[in-house]
Amino acid sequence: MSEITRRSMLQMLAAAPAAALFTWTEAEAASAARMGHAAIQAAAQAGTAFQPAFFTAHEWQTVRVLVDLIIPRDDRSGGAAEAGVPEFMDFMMTDQPNRQVAMRGGLAWIDLECHRRFDKEFIGCADAERRQLLDDISWPDRARPAMSHGVRFFATFRDLTASGFWTSKMGIEDLGYQGNVYLSGWDGCPPEALRKLGLG
Repeated sequence: MSEITRRSMLQMLAAAPAAALFTWTEAEAASAARMGHAAIQAAAQAGTAFQPAFFTAHEWQTVRVLVDLIIPRDDRSGGAAEAGVPEFMDFMMTDQPNRQVAMRGGLAWIDLECHRRFDKEFIGCADAERRQLLDDISWPDRARPAMSHGVRFFATFRDLTASGFWTSKMGIEDLGYQGNVYLSGWDGCPPEALRKLGLG
């Protein structure tokens, strides 16, 4: 990791307007998902590992661990890293440079906070230590004011992880999304759905 002080990292985060962190339209997210997932396929077809264009090697490791803590593998599907979320994020950062400072600053904040607490970087921490930190920044209403930079970063990083996962082939299959399916007729809302809504 490059040398960065807590002060310079906080300056980087403060310099990025909140609205510019990772906000994008649905069309932008869908386009980025297609491009990011296409990059994964191209690397696989070439028989090479994906090489990030934005993330440093250390940041890449951190992102891969962090996305899998947000969406881990379960009995329904693989985790976010397996779905190609880190590659999606790398594409987002190169496609939209105004988001780079916030991403880099947020990842640096996580490492600095882990150094302060555990005397090691995030990827060197035990699972329980990583979860302890994430618990402190996952719930904005419960977080201490000193954690505000981490809270803001994690909220946007979590949203980006979800966007990457649910637009991937794995995420779409996990949802059971069928897309536009031709219906020969429409009999109205199913009775069980109406009962659930208290309308049946």
